[in-house]
Amino acid sequence: MTQDIPDRPLHGVRVLELGNYIAAPTAGRLLADFGAEVIKVERPRTGDEIRNWRLYSGSTSMLFRTINRNKKSIVLDLRSEQGRKLVLDLAAECDIVLENFRPGTLEKWGIGPEQLSAANPDLVITRVSAFGQTGPLAQRPGFAAVAEAVGGFRELVGDPDRPPVRVGVSIGDSIAGLYAAFGAVMALYQRTARAGEPLPLSQRIIDVALNESILSMMESLVPDYLAYGVKRERVGGRMEGIAPSNAYPCADGTSIIIAGNGDAIFQRYMHTIERPDLAADPDLQTNAGRWARRDELDAAIGAWTSRHTRDDALAILDAAQVPSGPIYTAADIVDDAQYNARNMIQTFSVDTGADTPTPVGFPGIVPVIGGASLPIDHVGPDLGEHTRQVLAEILGLSDTDIDRIVAETEQP
Repeated sequence: MTQDIPDRPLHGVRVLELGNYIAAPTAGRLLADFGAEVIKVERPRTGDEIRNWRLYSGSTSMLFRTINRNKKSIVLDLRSEQGRKLVLDLAAECDIVLENFRPGTLEKWGIGPEQLSAANPDLVITRVSAFGQTGPLAQRPGFAAVAEAVGGFRELVGDPDRPPVRVGVSIGDSIAGLYAAFGAVMALYQRTARAGEPLPLSQRIIDVALNESILSMMESLVPDYLAYGVKRERVGGRMEGIAPSNAYPCADGTSIIIAGNGDAIFQRYMHTIERPDLAADPDLQTNAGRWARRDELDAAIGAWTSRHTRDDALAILDAAQVPSGPIYTAADIVDDAQYNARNMIQTFSVDTGADTPTPVGFPGIVPVIGGASLPIDHVGPDLGEHTRQVLAEILGLSDTDIDRIVAETEQP
């Protein structure tokens, strides 16, 4: 299994994941990808709810299989005294606990930071929530859709004459998961650097808020407003203040992205689309001038791309060293030579509800170490697949005790 490969950076780190949905499990996935042993605790009978999200057939979604790869799944009932005791027992044997319950939930169950730290004074406790563990909104529930709105992101997505829209993935959850994994590894590093001197509990609690994770990605949104009174607005496929950079239609019904907004690139770009007059125009020599005439530029570029197929247009632009690319579908990604050269699509036989397992490609591990994606050990496990193994090997429980615990979780 991945966690048994000694040359991965996090080999020897053990993580207890109490999270559901996407944010905390994304952090767990990142840690597992690089060698940590991640034990995912799931509720009895149903498990993590995303087992059923976008489930087209079979019993477990590809979303779950993707986000929970390289982990072990155990079933415990955190609403029971036995389940909570086992969480504390496991935490005593772990380096990191990940959780994304509403603030106060673990405390209500008697397995909050104080109890976890008492069980393991070196434990790093990484908490993901909608608005953080403190402040006036801390107790308010919220998914990433709300956090993306409050963080300023949603206001900028879409066309200016229409209401804001959402991007097609759970970007807020995923960014928060990245921060949660980064924060956990920082705390481990700090713990190691102190050469055995314990970290106070306050420095071992990593507090990740979804809305703050989004806000941190908003570049100069707030400083521009405070410094200049600028209120950013939705600009569709463009980027505010940068031109020309957009999606353009081709003759075969596809579209391509062209980002020719650098000053030197713009010159080559305009000559490539047979508009030397625009290349020579003194008002278009800087980005500010090009942004002011963005509609005119986009019209000229679109007129050129509309005369070419996608592949022909991209070949011409590539020869001129103008940054451009196709707008890929999943089918395009699977067939792409660059992704395949770096092992970024890895195939596993998975139960999809058919009579026999189906070969399914999954996205590889990022970042790359050694020239290509590290191999995924296994996709997201079946519910409770590792309960007996974990309770026996880590806690040393007897078969009789494990039978009793498993029976408790199977009761309706």
